[in-house]
Amino acid sequence: MAQWTSAVGAAQLARLLNSQQDRPAGPGTRRPPAYRALADGIRLLVLEGRVPVAARLPAERELALSLSVSRTTVAAAYEALRAEGFLESRRGAGSWTAVPAGNPLPARGLEPLPPEALGSMIDLGCAALPAPEPWLTRAVQGALEELPPYAHTHGDYPAGLPALRTMIAERYTARGIPTMPEQIMVTTGAMGAIDAICHLFGGRGERIAVESPSYANILQLMREAGARLVPVAMAEGLTGWDVDRWRQVLRDAAPRIAYVVADFHNPTGALADEDQRRRLVEAARSAGTVLVADETMTELWLDEDLSMPRQVCAFDPAGSTVVTVGSASKAFWAGMRIGWVRAAPDVIRSLVAARAYADLGTPVLEQLAVNWLFSTGGWEQAVELRREQARENRDALVAAMRKELPSWEFEVPQGGLTLWVRAGGLSGSRLAEVGERVGVRVPSGPRFGVDGAFEGYVRLPFTVGGAVADEAAARLAAAARVVESGGSGGGETPRTFVA
Repeated sequence: MAQWTSAVGAAQLARLLNSQQDRPAGPGTRRPPAYRALADGIRLLVLEGRVPVAARLPAERELALSLSVSRTTVAAAYEALRAEGFLESRRGAGSWTAVPAGNPLPARGLEPLPPEALGSMIDLGCAALPAPEPWLTRAVQGALEELPPYAHTHGDYPAGLPALRTMIAERYTARGIPTMPEQIMVTTGAMGAIDAICHLFGGRGERIAVESPSYANILQLMREAGARLVPVAMAEGLTGWDVDRWRQVLRDAAPRIAYVVADFHNPTGALADEDQRRRLVEAARSAGTVLVADETMTELWLDEDLSMPRQVCAFDPAGSTVVTVGSASKAFWAGMRIGWVRAAPDVIRSLVAARAYADLGTPVLEQLAVNWLFSTGGWEQAVELRREQARENRDALVAAMRKELPSWEFEVPQGGLTLWVRAGGLSGSRLAEVGERVGVRVPSGPRFGVDGAFEGYVRLPFTVGGAVADEAAARLAAAARVVESGGSGGGETPRTFVA
Protein backbone atom coordinates (compact mmCIF):
# COMPACT_ATOMS: atom_id res chain seq x y z
CA MET A 1 0.00 0.00 0.00
CA ALA A 2 1.30 3.49 -0.88
CA GLN A 3 2.58 5.60 2.00
CA TRP A 4 1.56 8.95 0.48
CA THR A 5 -1.76 10.66 1.13
CA SER A 6 -1.68 13.46 -1.47
CA ALA A 7 0.26 14.37 -4.60
CA VAL A 8 2.07 17.44 -5.91
CA GLY A 9 2.20 17.87 -9.68
CA ALA A 10 5.39 18.80 -11.51
CA ALA A 11 4.04 22.15 -12.68
CA GLN A 12 2.78 23.05 -9.20
CA LEU A 13 6.08 22.11 -7.55
CA ALA A 14 7.99 24.08 -10.17
CA ARG A 15 5.89 27.19 -9.44
CA LEU A 16 6.52 26.86 -5.72
CA LEU A 17 10.25 26.39 -6.24
CA ASN A 18 10.50 29.30 -8.66
CA SER A 19 8.85 31.57 -6.08
CA GLN A 20 11.89 31.19 -3.80
CA GLN A 21 13.95 34.23 -4.69
CA ASP A 22 17.28 34.82 -2.98
CA ARG A 23 19.50 37.86 -3.10
CA PRO A 24 22.23 37.45 -5.76
CA ALA A 25 25.42 36.03 -4.33
CA GLY A 26 27.98 38.64 -3.38
CA PRO A 27 31.70 38.60 -4.15
CA GLY A 28 33.37 35.49 -2.78
CA THR A 29 30.04 33.73 -2.10
CA ARG A 30 29.69 30.44 -3.94
CA ARG A 31 26.30 29.22 -4.99
CA PRO A 32 25.53 25.60 -4.12
CA PRO A 33 25.39 22.98 -6.89
CA ALA A 34 22.09 22.79 -8.76
CA TYR A 35 21.03 19.54 -7.08
CA ARG A 36 21.76 20.99 -3.63
CA ALA A 37 19.74 24.14 -4.37
CA LEU A 38 16.84 21.99 -5.56
CA ALA A 39 17.00 19.75 -2.47
CA ASP A 40 17.13 22.81 -0.19
CA GLY A 41 14.15 24.33 -1.98
CA ILE A 42 11.99 21.22 -1.55
CA ARG A 43 13.08 20.88 2.08
CA LEU A 44 12.00 24.48 2.77
CA LEU A 45 8.62 23.88 1.16
CA VAL A 46 8.10 20.91 3.46
CA LEU A 47 9.24 22.82 6.56
CA GLU A 48 6.95 25.70 5.63
CA GLY A 49 4.00 23.34 5.20
CA ARG A 50 3.44 24.51 1.61
CA VAL A 51 4.13 20.96 0.47
CA PRO A 52 2.44 18.60 2.94
CA VAL A 53 4.17 15.73 4.66
CA ALA A 54 3.35 12.41 2.92
CA ALA A 55 2.79 14.16 -0.42
CA ARG A 56 3.88 12.20 -3.48
CA LEU A 57 6.45 14.14 -5.51
CA PRO A 58 6.53 14.03 -9.32
CA ALA A 59 8.72 11.53 -11.11
CA GLU A 60 12.29 12.65 -11.79
CA ARG A 61 11.75 13.02 -15.53
CA GLU A 62 8.53 15.08 -15.09
CA LEU A 63 10.11 17.50 -12.62
CA ALA A 64 13.27 17.83 -14.74
CA LEU A 65 11.13 18.90 -17.72
CA SER A 66 9.15 21.41 -15.67
CA LEU A 67 12.30 22.95 -14.17
CA SER A 68 14.39 22.74 -17.40
CA VAL A 69 17.18 20.88 -15.61
CA SER A 70 18.71 17.49 -16.19
CA ARG A 71 17.16 14.35 -14.78
CA THR A 72 20.51 13.71 -13.07
CA THR A 73 20.07 16.94 -11.08
CA VAL A 74 16.62 15.89 -9.87
CA ALA A 75 17.81 12.36 -9.05
CA ALA A 76 20.70 13.76 -6.99
CA ALA A 77 18.37 16.16 -5.16
CA TYR A 78 15.95 13.35 -4.33
CA GLU A 79 18.83 11.22 -3.08
CA ALA A 80 20.06 14.05 -0.83
CA LEU A 81 16.57 14.47 0.59
CA ARG A 82 16.31 10.75 1.28
CA ALA A 83 19.65 10.86 3.11
CA GLU A 84 18.42 13.75 5.27
CA GLY A 85 15.09 12.10 6.10
CA PHE A 86 12.89 14.47 4.08
CA LEU A 87 11.98 11.93 1.40
CA GLU A 88 10.98 8.28 1.40
CA SER A 89 10.69 6.05 -1.64
CA ARG A 90 9.55 2.60 -2.57
CA ARG A 91 9.73 0.85 -5.92
CA GLY A 92 6.37 1.04 -7.62
CA ALA A 93 4.99 3.63 -5.17
CA GLY A 94 7.22 6.59 -6.02
CA SER A 95 8.70 9.11 -3.58
CA TRP A 96 6.88 11.12 -0.93
CA THR A 97 7.82 13.84 1.52
CA ALA A 98 8.65 13.11 5.16
CA VAL A 99 10.26 14.75 8.17
CA PRO A 100 13.29 13.31 9.99
CA ALA A 101 12.71 11.50 13.26
CA GLY A 102 12.49 13.97 16.13
CA ASN A 103 11.44 16.92 13.98
CA PRO A 104 8.00 18.42 14.64
CA LEU A 105 5.49 18.27 11.83
CA PRO A 106 5.39 21.62 10.01
CA ALA A 107 2.38 23.75 10.85
CA ARG A 108 0.52 25.24 7.91
CA GLY A 109 -1.00 27.99 10.02
CA LEU A 110 0.38 30.25 12.71
CA GLU A 111 -0.08 28.19 15.84
CA PRO A 112 1.06 29.63 19.20
CA LEU A 113 4.48 28.65 20.51
CA PRO A 114 4.31 26.16 23.41
CA PRO A 115 4.80 27.97 26.75
CA GLU A 116 7.81 25.83 27.65
CA ALA A 117 9.73 27.25 24.65
CA LEU A 118 9.27 30.90 25.63
CA GLY A 119 12.44 31.06 27.73
CA SER A 120 14.79 30.76 24.76
CA MET A 121 12.58 31.70 21.81
CA ILE A 122 11.09 35.11 21.03
CA ASP A 123 7.75 34.35 19.40
CA LEU A 124 6.83 36.69 16.55
CA GLY A 125 4.60 34.09 14.95
CA CYS A 126 1.34 34.67 16.79
CA ALA A 127 -0.24 38.15 16.62
CA ALA A 128 -1.79 38.08 20.09
CA LEU A 129 -1.10 39.94 23.33
CA PRO A 130 -1.50 38.88 26.98
CA ALA A 131 -4.87 39.54 28.62
CA PRO A 132 -5.56 43.17 29.66
CA GLU A 133 -5.84 42.67 33.39
CA PRO A 134 -7.61 43.28 35.67
CA TRP A 135 -10.42 43.21 33.13
CA LEU A 136 -10.23 39.51 32.32
CA THR A 137 -10.50 38.56 35.99
CA ARG A 138 -13.33 41.02 36.59
CA ALA A 139 -15.23 39.77 33.54
CA VAL A 140 -14.96 36.15 34.64
CA GLN A 141 -16.06 37.03 38.17
CA GLY A 142 -19.02 38.95 36.76
CA ALA A 143 -19.88 35.99 34.53
CA LEU A 144 -19.83 33.60 37.49
CA GLU A 145 -22.35 35.80 39.29
CA GLU A 146 -24.67 35.62 36.27
CA LEU A 147 -24.19 31.90 35.66
CA PRO A 148 -26.64 30.18 38.11
CA PRO A 149 -29.84 30.68 36.05
CA TYR A 150 -28.13 29.29 32.94
CA ALA A 151 -26.79 26.29 34.88
CA HIS A 152 -30.37 25.08 35.26
CA THR A 153 -30.77 24.86 31.45
CA HIS A 154 -29.28 22.45 28.89
CA GLY A 155 -26.60 25.07 28.11
CA ASP A 156 -26.86 24.82 24.30
CA TYR A 157 -27.56 28.14 22.60
CA PRO A 158 -26.76 27.62 18.88
CA ALA A 159 -27.42 31.28 18.04
CA GLY A 160 -25.75 32.56 21.21
CA LEU A 161 -27.08 33.82 24.53
CA PRO A 162 -30.05 36.15 23.89
CA ALA A 163 -28.55 38.79 26.19
CA LEU A 164 -25.24 38.85 24.28
CA ARG A 165 -26.94 38.85 20.86
CA THR A 166 -29.01 41.84 21.98
CA MET A 167 -25.95 43.64 23.32
CA ILE A 168 -23.96 43.12 20.10
CA ALA A 169 -26.93 44.31 18.03
CA GLU A 170 -27.20 47.44 20.18
CA ARG A 171 -23.52 48.19 19.66
CA TYR A 172 -23.96 48.13 15.88
CA THR A 173 -27.07 50.30 16.17
CA ALA A 174 -25.16 52.82 18.28
CA ARG A 175 -22.65 53.13 15.44
CA GLY A 176 -25.41 54.08 13.02
CA ILE A 177 -26.06 50.59 11.61
CA PRO A 178 -29.56 49.53 12.75
CA THR A 179 -29.34 45.88 13.81
CA MET A 180 -31.76 43.40 15.37
CA PRO A 181 -30.69 40.48 17.60
CA GLU A 182 -32.03 38.20 14.84
CA GLN A 183 -29.14 39.45 12.68
CA ILE A 184 -26.51 38.17 15.14
CA MET A 185 -25.06 34.72 15.76
CA VAL A 186 -22.42 34.22 18.46
CA THR A 187 -19.60 31.87 17.41
CA THR A 188 -16.50 30.25 18.85
CA GLY A 189 -14.09 32.95 17.75
CA ALA A 190 -13.82 34.59 14.33
CA MET A 191 -12.35 31.38 12.90
CA GLY A 192 -15.52 29.54 13.88
CA ALA A 193 -17.59 32.25 12.23
CA ILE A 194 -15.70 32.15 8.93
CA ASP A 195 -15.65 28.36 8.91
CA ALA A 196 -19.45 28.34 9.24
CA ILE A 197 -19.82 30.96 6.49
CA CYS A 198 -17.53 29.04 4.13
CA HIS A 199 -19.48 25.83 4.63
CA LEU A 200 -22.81 27.59 4.11
CA PHE A 201 -21.90 29.58 1.00
CA GLY A 202 -18.72 28.03 -0.29
CA GLY A 203 -18.89 24.31 -0.74
CA ARG A 204 -16.09 22.20 -2.16
CA GLY A 205 -14.80 23.57 -5.44
CA GLU A 206 -16.39 27.01 -5.06
CA ARG A 207 -14.28 30.08 -5.79
CA ILE A 208 -13.43 32.48 -2.97
CA ALA A 209 -11.78 35.81 -3.80
CA VAL A 210 -9.16 36.81 -1.23
CA GLU A 211 -6.78 39.69 -0.77
CA SER A 212 -3.21 38.91 -1.74
CA PRO A 213 -1.62 38.78 0.80
CA SER A 214 -4.22 37.72 3.37
CA TYR A 215 -4.45 36.14 6.83
CA ALA A 216 -2.65 32.81 6.71
CA ASN A 217 -4.95 30.83 9.01
CA ILE A 218 -8.04 31.88 7.07
CA LEU A 219 -6.42 30.93 3.75
CA GLN A 220 -5.62 27.49 5.14
CA LEU A 221 -9.14 27.11 6.56
CA MET A 222 -10.55 27.83 3.10
CA ARG A 223 -8.16 25.39 1.44
CA GLU A 224 -9.17 22.68 3.90
CA ALA A 225 -12.82 23.37 3.03
CA GLY A 226 -12.00 22.63 -0.61
CA ALA A 227 -12.31 26.20 -1.89
CA ARG A 228 -10.57 27.47 -5.01
CA LEU A 229 -8.82 30.65 -3.92
CA VAL A 230 -8.77 33.59 -6.33
CA PRO A 231 -6.10 36.09 -5.19
CA VAL A 232 -6.64 39.83 -5.74
CA ALA A 233 -3.43 41.83 -5.35
CA MET A 234 -3.31 44.56 -2.73
CA ALA A 235 -2.04 47.98 -3.77
CA GLU A 236 1.42 49.02 -2.64
CA GLY A 237 1.84 50.39 0.87
CA LEU A 238 -1.06 51.18 3.18
CA THR A 239 -3.48 52.39 0.49
CA GLY A 240 -4.81 48.86 0.31
CA TRP A 241 -7.49 47.99 -2.17
CA ASP A 242 -7.51 48.41 -5.96
CA VAL A 243 -11.29 48.42 -6.33
CA ASP A 244 -11.16 48.37 -10.15
CA ARG A 245 -9.15 45.17 -9.96
CA TRP A 246 -11.64 43.75 -7.46
CA ARG A 247 -14.54 44.65 -9.75
CA GLN A 248 -12.89 42.85 -12.66
CA VAL A 249 -12.15 39.72 -10.62
CA LEU A 250 -15.66 39.58 -9.17
CA ARG A 251 -17.13 39.99 -12.65
CA ASP A 252 -14.84 37.53 -14.47
CA ALA A 253 -14.31 34.82 -11.83
CA ALA A 254 -17.80 35.07 -10.28
CA PRO A 255 -16.65 33.88 -6.84
CA ARG A 256 -19.36 32.82 -4.40
CA ILE A 257 -17.56 34.58 -1.53
CA ALA A 258 -15.07 37.43 -1.23
CA TYR A 259 -13.10 37.78 2.01
CA VAL A 260 -11.64 41.14 3.06
CA VAL A 261 -10.04 42.69 6.16
CA ALA A 262 -10.74 46.39 5.61
CA ASP A 263 -9.66 47.54 9.08
CA PHE A 264 -5.89 47.26 9.66
CA HIS A 265 -5.51 44.44 7.21
CA ASN A 266 -3.64 41.34 8.33
CA PRO A 267 -0.74 41.23 7.42
CA THR A 268 -0.16 44.64 5.76
CA GLY A 269 -1.90 46.95 8.27
CA ALA A 270 -3.73 48.79 5.47
CA LEU A 271 -6.94 50.68 6.22
CA ALA A 272 -9.61 51.01 3.52
CA ASP A 273 -11.20 54.43 3.18
CA GLU A 274 -14.95 54.97 2.90
CA ASP A 275 -14.94 55.29 -0.90
CA GLN A 276 -13.13 51.97 -1.25
CA ARG A 277 -15.61 50.30 1.09
CA ARG A 278 -18.64 51.69 -0.73
CA ARG A 279 -17.33 50.68 -4.16
CA LEU A 280 -16.31 47.23 -2.94
CA VAL A 281 -19.81 46.57 -1.61
CA GLU A 282 -21.31 47.80 -4.88
CA ALA A 283 -19.02 45.52 -6.89
CA ALA A 284 -19.93 42.50 -4.74
CA ARG A 285 -23.64 43.26 -5.01
CA SER A 286 -23.40 43.57 -8.83
CA ALA A 287 -21.54 40.26 -9.09
CA GLY A 288 -23.86 38.39 -6.71
CA THR A 289 -20.92 37.69 -4.41
CA VAL A 290 -21.22 37.43 -0.63
CA LEU A 291 -18.72 39.90 0.84
CA VAL A 292 -17.32 38.63 4.15
CA ALA A 293 -15.91 41.59 6.10
CA ASP A 294 -13.51 40.51 8.86
CA GLU A 295 -13.67 43.28 11.49
CA THR A 296 -11.61 41.63 14.21
CA MET A 297 -9.10 44.54 14.13
CA THR A 298 -11.67 47.36 13.93
CA GLU A 299 -11.15 48.73 17.44
CA LEU A 300 -7.35 48.52 17.39
CA TRP A 301 -6.63 52.00 16.02
CA LEU A 302 -3.39 53.24 17.56
CA ASP A 303 -2.87 56.81 16.32
CA GLU A 304 -4.86 59.33 18.34
CA ASP A 305 -5.53 61.62 15.36
CA LEU A 306 -6.98 58.85 13.17
CA SER A 307 -10.60 59.26 12.07
CA MET A 308 -11.99 55.79 11.46
CA PRO A 309 -14.18 55.22 8.38
CA ARG A 310 -17.61 53.68 8.70
CA GLN A 311 -17.76 49.91 8.91
CA VAL A 312 -18.19 47.95 5.67
CA CYS A 313 -21.68 46.81 6.70
CA ALA A 314 -22.76 50.46 6.92
CA PHE A 315 -22.98 50.37 3.12
CA ASP A 316 -25.27 47.30 3.26
CA PRO A 317 -27.22 47.69 6.52
CA ALA A 318 -29.73 44.94 5.72
CA GLY A 319 -26.91 42.41 5.40
CA SER A 320 -28.03 41.07 2.02
CA THR A 321 -24.52 41.39 0.51
CA VAL A 322 -22.16 41.94 3.45
CA VAL A 323 -21.66 39.30 6.14
CA THR A 324 -19.68 40.83 9.00
CA VAL A 325 -17.43 38.90 11.38
CA GLY A 326 -16.37 40.35 14.72
CA SER A 327 -14.43 38.94 17.65
CA ALA A 328 -13.18 39.58 21.17
CA SER A 329 -9.96 37.66 20.48
CA LYS A 330 -7.83 40.44 18.95
CA ALA A 331 -9.20 43.51 20.70
CA PHE A 332 -9.41 41.84 24.12
CA TRP A 333 -7.62 38.47 24.45
CA ALA A 334 -7.03 35.48 22.16
CA GLY A 335 -8.05 33.15 24.98
CA MET A 336 -11.54 34.69 24.96
CA ARG A 337 -12.92 32.58 22.10
CA ILE A 338 -16.00 34.66 21.39
CA GLY A 339 -16.84 35.81 17.88
CA TRP A 340 -20.01 36.80 16.08
CA VAL A 341 -21.62 37.10 12.67
CA ARG A 342 -23.86 39.96 11.58
CA ALA A 343 -25.97 39.23 8.49
CA ALA A 344 -29.53 39.16 7.19
CA PRO A 345 -31.89 37.17 9.45
CA ASP A 346 -32.35 34.39 6.87
CA VAL A 347 -28.57 33.94 6.65
CA ILE A 348 -28.33 33.76 10.45
CA ARG A 349 -31.10 31.14 10.54
CA SER A 350 -29.24 29.02 7.98
CA LEU A 351 -25.99 29.32 9.91
CA VAL A 352 -27.70 28.36 13.16
CA ALA A 353 -29.43 25.36 11.56
CA ALA A 354 -26.12 24.09 10.14
CA ARG A 355 -24.47 24.44 13.54
CA ALA A 356 -26.23 21.34 14.82
CA TYR A 357 -23.67 19.34 12.85
CA ALA A 358 -20.67 21.33 14.03
CA ASP A 359 -20.12 22.57 17.61
CA LEU A 360 -23.75 23.11 18.78
CA GLY A 361 -22.87 26.37 20.50
CA THR A 362 -20.34 28.60 22.19
CA PRO A 363 -19.35 28.23 25.89
CA VAL A 364 -21.85 30.01 28.12
CA LEU A 365 -19.36 31.30 30.69
CA GLU A 366 -17.26 33.11 28.07
CA GLN A 367 -20.38 34.65 26.51
CA LEU A 368 -21.41 35.94 29.92
CA ALA A 369 -17.92 37.40 30.44
CA VAL A 370 -18.05 39.33 27.15
CA ASN A 371 -21.59 40.48 27.90
CA TRP A 372 -20.38 41.76 31.29
CA LEU A 373 -17.61 43.72 29.58
CA PHE A 374 -20.01 45.24 27.05
CA SER A 375 -22.67 46.15 29.62
CA THR A 376 -20.42 47.67 32.30
CA GLY A 377 -18.04 49.78 30.21
CA GLY A 378 -15.22 47.37 31.01
CA TRP A 379 -14.77 46.62 27.31
CA GLU A 380 -13.86 50.21 26.43
CA GLN A 381 -11.37 50.45 29.28
CA ALA A 382 -9.81 47.07 28.44
CA VAL A 383 -9.49 47.94 24.75
CA GLU A 384 -7.89 51.29 25.58
CA LEU A 385 -5.32 49.39 27.66
CA ARG A 386 -4.77 47.06 24.71
CA ARG A 387 -4.25 50.04 22.37
CA GLU A 388 -1.65 51.56 24.70
CA GLN A 389 0.25 48.29 24.87
CA ALA A 390 0.12 47.70 21.11
CA ARG A 391 1.15 51.32 20.40
CA GLU A 392 4.19 51.07 22.67
CA ASN A 393 5.16 47.71 21.19
CA ARG A 394 4.74 49.01 17.63
CA ASP A 395 6.96 52.01 18.24
CA ALA A 396 9.63 49.91 19.99
CA LEU A 397 9.67 47.28 17.23
CA VAL A 398 9.84 49.91 14.47
CA ALA A 399 12.77 51.66 16.17
CA ALA A 400 14.61 48.37 16.72
CA MET A 401 14.09 47.23 13.13
CA ARG A 402 15.31 50.55 11.72
CA LYS A 403 18.42 50.29 13.85
CA GLU A 404 19.30 46.63 13.21
CA LEU A 405 17.99 46.16 9.66
CA PRO A 406 17.92 49.58 7.97
CA SER A 407 17.68 48.11 4.45
CA TRP A 408 14.43 46.27 5.23
CA GLU A 409 11.37 48.18 4.02
CA PHE A 410 7.98 48.71 5.67
CA GLU A 411 5.32 51.33 6.30
CA VAL A 412 4.10 51.95 9.83
CA PRO A 413 0.36 51.17 10.08
CA GLN A 414 -1.99 53.35 12.11
CA GLY A 415 -3.52 50.37 13.87
CA GLY A 416 -3.81 46.62 14.06
CA LEU A 417 -1.13 44.26 15.29
CA THR A 418 1.18 43.55 12.36
CA LEU A 419 4.09 44.98 10.38
CA TRP A 420 4.53 43.71 6.79
CA VAL A 421 8.24 43.83 5.98
CA ARG A 422 10.14 43.48 2.71
CA ALA A 423 13.27 41.63 3.86
CA GLY A 424 15.99 43.36 1.86
CA GLY A 425 15.90 40.89 -1.02
CA LEU A 426 16.30 37.83 1.21
CA SER A 427 14.10 34.74 1.20
CA GLY A 428 11.42 34.94 3.88
CA SER A 429 11.29 31.14 4.04
CA ARG A 430 15.01 30.89 4.75
CA LEU A 431 14.82 33.68 7.31
CA ALA A 432 12.04 31.80 9.11
CA GLU A 433 14.04 28.58 9.09
CA VAL A 434 17.27 30.18 10.33
CA GLY A 435 15.37 32.39 12.77
CA GLU A 436 14.13 29.32 14.64
CA ARG A 437 17.76 28.31 15.16
CA VAL A 438 18.91 31.67 16.46
CA GLY A 439 15.95 32.12 18.79
CA VAL A 440 13.33 34.20 16.98
CA ARG A 441 10.20 32.75 15.45
CA VAL A 442 8.83 34.68 12.50
CA PRO A 443 6.35 33.66 9.78
CA SER A 444 7.52 34.07 6.20
CA GLY A 445 5.59 35.91 3.51
CA PRO A 446 4.46 32.86 1.50
CA ARG A 447 2.21 31.78 4.36
CA PHE A 448 0.06 34.81 3.53
CA GLY A 449 -0.10 34.26 -0.20
CA VAL A 450 -1.37 31.79 -2.77
CA ASP A 451 1.02 29.54 -4.72
CA GLY A 452 4.25 30.76 -3.19
CA ALA A 453 3.81 34.53 -3.48
CA PHE A 454 5.61 37.01 -1.16
CA GLU A 455 8.82 35.03 -0.72
CA GLY A 456 10.66 38.28 -0.02
CA TYR A 457 8.52 39.25 3.01
CA VAL A 458 8.07 38.45 6.69
CA ARG A 459 5.29 39.48 9.07
CA LEU A 460 6.19 40.95 12.45
CA PRO A 461 3.43 41.42 15.06
CA PHE A 462 3.44 44.04 17.82
CA THR A 463 3.60 41.43 20.56
CA VAL A 464 6.91 42.40 22.16
CA GLY A 465 8.28 45.73 23.30
CA GLY A 466 11.19 47.35 25.11
CA ALA A 467 14.33 45.24 25.48
CA VAL A 468 12.57 42.18 24.00
CA ALA A 469 11.86 44.09 20.79
CA ASP A 470 15.53 45.12 20.63
CA GLU A 471 16.62 41.52 21.11
CA ALA A 472 14.12 40.24 18.52
CA ALA A 473 15.48 42.65 15.91
CA ALA A 474 19.05 41.69 16.79
CA ARG A 475 18.26 38.01 16.33
CA LEU A 476 16.54 38.74 13.02
CA ALA A 477 19.65 40.61 11.92
CA ALA A 478 21.75 37.58 12.89
CA ALA A 479 19.45 35.33 10.87
CA ALA A 480 19.72 37.72 7.91
CA ARG A 481 23.51 37.57 8.01
CA VAL A 482 23.40 33.77 7.96
CA VAL A 483 20.96 33.70 5.04
CA GLU A 484 22.93 36.31 3.14
CA SER A 485 26.13 34.29 3.52
CA GLY A 486 24.44 31.12 2.33
CA GLY A 487 24.76 29.36 5.71
CA SER A 488 22.19 27.38 7.66
CA GLY A 489 22.51 28.94 11.10
CA GLY A 490 23.05 25.54 12.64
CA GLY A 491 25.91 26.77 14.82
CA GLU A 492 23.97 29.60 16.43
CA THR A 493 22.78 29.11 20.01
CA PRO A 494 19.90 31.35 21.16
CA ARG A 495 20.34 33.10 24.49
CA THR A 496 17.76 32.60 27.18
CA PHE A 497 15.87 35.86 27.46
CA VAL A 498 13.67 36.74 30.39
CA ALA A 499 11.66 39.97 30.31
